[in-house]
Amino acid sequence: MIAVDHLQKSFGRQLALDDVSFAVPKGEVFGFVGPNGAGKTTTIRILATLSAPDGGDATVGGVPVSENPAEVRALIGYMPDFFGVYDRLTSGEYLEFYAACHGVPRRRRARVAQELLELVDLTDRRDVAVDTLSRGMKQRLGLARALVHDPQVLLLDEPASGLDPRARVEMKELIRELRRMGKTILISSHILPELEELCTWVGFIDGGKMAAAGPMEEVRDRVTIGRRLRIELAQPSDEETERVSALLRDHPGVLSVRPLPDHLEVAVNDEVEDEQLLSALVEKKVRVRSFSQVAGDLSEAFMRLTEDHRT
Repeated sequence: MIAVDHLQKSFGRQLALDDVSFAVPKGEVFGFVGPNGAGKTTTIRILATLSAPDGGDATVGGVPVSENPAEVRALIGYMPDFFGVYDRLTSGEYLEFYAACHGVPRRRRARVAQELLELVDLTDRRDVAVDTLSRGMKQRLGLARALVHDPQVLLLDEPASGLDPRARVEMKELIRELRRMGKTILISSHILPELEELCTWVGFIDGGKMAAAGPMEEVRDRVTIGRRLRIELAQPSDEETERVSALLRDHPGVLSVRPLPDHLEVAVNDEVEDEQLLSALVEKKVRVRSFSQVAGDLSEAFMRLTEDHRT
């Protein structure tokens, strides 16, 4: 649904995007991950037809962004990381105004506004001035604004920025509902935990370069070296930790052992059976308090990918 091919973009001497490529299939939620200044917003602004690339191509629904911007705008709903409001408008008037901007017939505007206010749980704020809304309510209203023309694709730039924990939960539930409605969603963020539960696809960008992109599990597997185990010792003295680390390193299939303050983190290949490794430790009179697998996460994947990318 979204295809980005070899995008280049500079601002003066500053290279913002350097050969950026990725794709987002229809109906997926794509997490666009990277630190501040990585190139996320620049990419999204190109997709939203608000900025032209210096090189490369981008399409939305098969429509070239640079060649047919009006057609692309009919396909997308864009929610920037910061947006202004019209202080004297009520929430209902605000949505009706943007519905008019998108060519929604006059007879349907009030109904569209009402349906969207119900979707974002702001029906009781329909006649309330926009400037009196809380930050979280304004974010939800901004998402409703992006939906007034029923777009197929949503581009959300830091949608949870500045929200309190309750508002973040509400925003995540909204995004889940939009996916159930069949929307293709691209979400940019540098806050990884909030994306982990939402996204089905992910792309990592750093310094204007893509480090990886693809289905969430596939990208995680790409950076995972074997499996990781967490082993907590019952008697974690320095001497015992050193002894057990040496035993583990000598065990066939163990790739690495990293002593941490309260446990050992052990990487093993797929041929190692956890039960056999634990039995081997017990035979050597190692007292183990806990033995468990460690699941990978986006934070770990991002750190490893960007580290590899910079070298």
